[in-house]
Amino acid sequence: MTQQQLAQAVGIRFQQIQKYESGANRISASRLWDLARALEMPVSFFFEGLAGDKDAATSADDGLLQNKETMDLVRAYYGLDEGPRRRLLELAKALSGAEPATARI
Repeated sequence: MTQQQLAQAVGIRFQQIQKYESGANRISASRLWDLARALEMPVSFFFEGLAGDKDAATSADDGLLQNKETMDLVRAYYGLDEGPRRRLLELAKALSGAEPATARI
């Protein structure tokens, strides 16, 4: 698949693919998901060969990014401005029982 074909498959310009390839731009989770789908590869393909052992927590999360609802949530989250995004994150942490961030004064 050419860079042009990949760019068309995910709805971006091929120059952006080149920037991802060279490391000039970071790839968001939702874009990585789109690229994996276009290439018909699991998202984990992009992480093969990284050093480190896989622990139980990582194993439990393996299928998380394969869930369409998760990716829809990630896309919507990053579509928000920074203020609402932080408030939504704090709300999600509170609802899930996760440790809250330190209070802001």
